[in-house]
Amino acid sequence: MSAHRRKTTTPKPSGRHTAGHRRRSPRRITRLLLTTAAALVVLVGGTAWYLYRDLAGSIGTSKALQGAEKSAHGDTNILLMGLDSRRDKNGEKLPEKVLDRLHAGSSDIGGYNTNTLILLHVPADGGKAKAFSIPRDDFVELKGIPGYTGKDKIKKAYGLAKAKQEEQLAGQGVQDRRQLERDGREAGRKAAIETVRSFLGVPVDHFAELNLAGFYHLADALDGVPVCLNKAVKDKNSGADFPAGRQTLDGEQSLAFVRQRMGLPRGDLDRTKRQQAFLAGATQKLNSVGTFTDPVKLMKLIDAAKQDVVTDEGWDLLAFVKQAKNLSGGRVEFMTLPVEGFGRNHGEDINVVDDMKIKRRIAEQIGPKASADPTTSGDSGGSGGSGDSGAAQAPPAGSDPDQGQSKGTAIDGGGIPCVD
Repeated sequence: MSAHRRKTTTPKPSGRHTAGHRRRSPRRITRLLLTTAAALVVLVGGTAWYLYRDLAGSIGTSKALQGAEKSAHGDTNILLMGLDSRRDKNGEKLPEKVLDRLHAGSSDIGGYNTNTLILLHVPADGGKAKAFSIPRDDFVELKGIPGYTGKDKIKKAYGLAKAKQEEQLAGQGVQDRRQLERDGREAGRKAAIETVRSFLGVPVDHFAELNLAGFYHLADALDGVPVCLNKAVKDKNSGADFPAGRQTLDGEQSLAFVRQRMGLPRGDLDRTKRQQAFLAGATQKLNSVGTFTDPVKLMKLIDAAKQDVVTDEGWDLLAFVKQAKNLSGGRVEFMTLPVEGFGRNHGEDINVVDDMKIKRRIAEQIGPKASADPTTSGDSGGSGGSGDSGAAQAPPAGSDPDQGQSKGTAIDGGGIPCVD
């Protein structure tokens, strides 16, 4: 019995050994946690830096803004230009299978019109940003095109300047197609920016150019973009076929959504609303799905940017990505600049605009008085809305981009503006 007890009895460690063991365990755990945390910080920081360097080194850049006037007081004006081109940023034709999915037709259609022109004003004080959509058919003075004077649709400035530059280079013996495309596009960007700057009367600090496939790739990178429609629509030309209400669109659907104009009450002016709604939905999705904190999602977004986007050289994109997070969640107020009526020029439909009224409108909205004088805010549609901000003189019936929009609709967009 005693032998059995001695065999099965486990000697107890001394009190000194037990105390020492208890003292060392927390330290070991603490060191392990600190080491793990440090490794995670290095990994996340290194990943973010790698992604930024990858983006900065791969995205298309332009010198179109070199020497341009900058905004005062730390404010930033960013011009978003969407090209209706069926070619990529290097001038290569988009693959036929891509064109088929986009319902975009031949790669020779569309030219280099800037069918989307939006000036995004980001105040230095962290206040709500404002996005001004410029209807593509506004009849304005085109600037920055050598040998050209006079008015035309604002969307044409880019293409006309590009063609002029390529013609001049060809006359000088330049035959390299890539050089002609590169230099032609730089001339187009400069002309488009200078025309917008002259028309609105404000500086342009940065710009981002997106080709036709950009909407498609952006929506796919975000795993769909939420939008809201006041009523069901169907259009075979753009491929739009959507029910009424809030819904999430994939890449192919998103392009159809922003391109549709046939069957809409006000055609191109309603398409401008679609562009605003898409951007509002995209910015909400950026924040809601944690794109900025998820390396996989961020990589998809960066890959999309590398395919389709060109920005001005020297723009700190990492700083803007951080800022863009703060612009989501209804912190951008969208509005469409008013037109006075409609007309014809050389057989084409145009929007008649009052240049001075436009400049006053912009000055009221983003000038020093904008945050201090409530009388200048007008009916701007509220957070994430798309209303016009009011005018000193009402334009003819049906010509104001925001006149006749659905008011007080029963459809709830869940923070996304509902559009026709």
